[in-house]
Amino acid sequence: MHETTATALAYGIYKTDLSDTEPINVVFVDVGHASMQVCIAAFKKGQLKILSHEFERSLGGRDFDEVLFNHFATKFKEDLKIDVVSNARASLRLRSGCEKAKKILSANPIAPLNIECLMDEKDVRGMIKRDEFEELAKPILEKVRGPCEKALAASKLTLDKIYAVEVVGSGSRVPAILKILSSVFGKEPSRTMNASECIARGCTLQCAMLSPTFRVRDFEVQDSFPFAIGLSWKGAAPETEGEEEVSSNNIVFVKGNPVPSTKLLTFYRASTFAIDAFYAETSDLPPNINPKIATFTIGPFTPTMTEKAKIKVKIRLNLHGVVSLEAATMIEEEEVEVPTTKKDESEKASPPTDAKPEDAAVAENGAADVPAKMETDAPKPEVVKKKKTKRTDVPVHEVIHGGLPQPELTKAVEKEFEMALQDRVMEETKESKNAVEAYVYSMRNKLYEKLQNYVTESEREEMTARLQETEDWLYEDGEDEIKSVYIAKLAELKKLGDPLEVREREEELRGPAVMALTYCITSFREAAQSPDPKFDHIDAADKEKVIAECNKAEEWFKDKKQQQDALPKCANPVLLAAEVKKKTEVLDRFCKPIMTKARPVPPKSTPAEAKPAPEQQAPAAGDNPAPEPMETDAAAPAPEPESMQT
Repeated sequence: MHETTATALAYGIYKTDLSDTEPINVVFVDVGHASMQVCIAAFKKGQLKILSHEFERSLGGRDFDEVLFNHFATKFKEDLKIDVVSNARASLRLRSGCEKAKKILSANPIAPLNIECLMDEKDVRGMIKRDEFEELAKPILEKVRGPCEKALAASKLTLDKIYAVEVVGSGSRVPAILKILSSVFGKEPSRTMNASECIARGCTLQCAMLSPTFRVRDFEVQDSFPFAIGLSWKGAAPETEGEEEVSSNNIVFVKGNPVPSTKLLTFYRASTFAIDAFYAETSDLPPNINPKIATFTIGPFTPTMTEKAKIKVKIRLNLHGVVSLEAATMIEEEEVEVPTTKKDESEKASPPTDAKPEDAAVAENGAADVPAKMETDAPKPEVVKKKKTKRTDVPVHEVIHGGLPQPELTKAVEKEFEMALQDRVMEETKESKNAVEAYVYSMRNKLYEKLQNYVTESEREEMTARLQETEDWLYEDGEDEIKSVYIAKLAELKKLGDPLEVREREEELRGPAVMALTYCITSFREAAQSPDPKFDHIDAADKEKVIAECNKAEEWFKDKKQQQDALPKCANPVLLAAEVKKKTEVLDRFCKPIMTKARPVPPKSTPAEAKPAPEQQAPAAGDNPAPEPMETDAAAPAPEPESMQT
């Protein structure tokens, strides 16, 4: 994304008073440290369009600094007999002082320059007025008008169509530049944007708009390409087959062409051919830049229908300003025979008629015999020749000019991987060294604080001496060692320090582990000895096994605890929290399946014979009982449907 386009995006996306129909045209002037850029953009609601873009490479803030530097260097050489240019350090300090003086002149008519011990232990003092500075910088200021007038002409706008002039960049603080901009555009330049961050802000917004992760306000950016791009080939691309080919250079993408953009070219060729892409206007390029961009070789291909094939080439200038040949297609037209059916002339002559009444009667009463048509009534096949377009993709080989050849590019990639590996090794080595240093300081503090009661005096002295020895080695012989040496040194220290830390850690973890084992033993043993009916389905032998296993675990714990209680804190523990936890898990796995055994399901009893249901249920309270039918009514046979009279 161009810097001026990013500035325009940062300006327009936050502007809420834009019209849907009438665009506003804003001029953006960016005077940076090294160059000057001018851009004119048209804004509507939710969109911006770049109308023109011009630049001047030899106009920037550093050029004004250079004017002041040369002025004071010449003055000090005449007055103090010191050649600042010959001393790099003195030149750097003088350039810094000139930059400060330039900033002072942006708001004051006069600026001082004071530097102590600039060179040969001499203090320098100077003074410059704004008028004097503008006179010295007159050749540079004359370059400001050129890009502005070119941008205005390229945009095809009149001065009354300009809505505002926005000035950004650190070099735009020179008052003389603002005067020139006012005279060119007829409007006072404004500074409503952050001169240093607007480009970065616009680029960030564009990244967010391109990313699927972020949701950004809809805003269309129609950028343009500031260079003209042409194509050349060894023969022209004639409109009709058979025309004589001549050498041709054509500008395909003009200066200011919108991006992205695609052009479709047609060639008539009998064999492989090449197309060169190049910058058409070399004056816009920096010095010593090859104007050739790329060479596209199209082929091989073999025409089958005619002597020369029709090749359609699609050239694309993408959103990033990169020219590429997207596709090449060979188009051929061939005649194919297509069978068609032709009806008899008599059928064509007879017009369609409505259905006869007799036909309706036949359809109503059923199927009727219809006389079959003779074989001569069938449609006659006929072959017609039609033209069919055949499209065939043609291979394209691309060579980028100015880029590295493939072997050198491969070497560069391998070299980059090697350097990345070296960086990673250096980072890991640094981390290993820092780990040794951190362990030395941490362990030294623990010996006199956290581990004070868990180490003997001799162990403390030995460990302290080893830590001091390692620290001295780190800052002397071990200052620049490889990663494996630091890892080995840390392992040596941990071999001595880990047993000391285990004592303190076991003391902390032993309590919860012992409580868990004691609870497990007590709960299962009480459950096995309990007369509670919910355990009466468990066999007595299984309960005895649970009690025996609990007693066995309790005896083991008492024996280990007795040994541990006899040891001081500075001795290696015999009752480890991991062993206690393992004993708890083993006991739980043995006892839990027995004590949580499900009660067996009782056998199902034979269901009693169901009592015969009464023929009629008693009427509900409050209901009138239905009268019982008389015997004669019950005995009377029901009349048959056929015998009933109407």
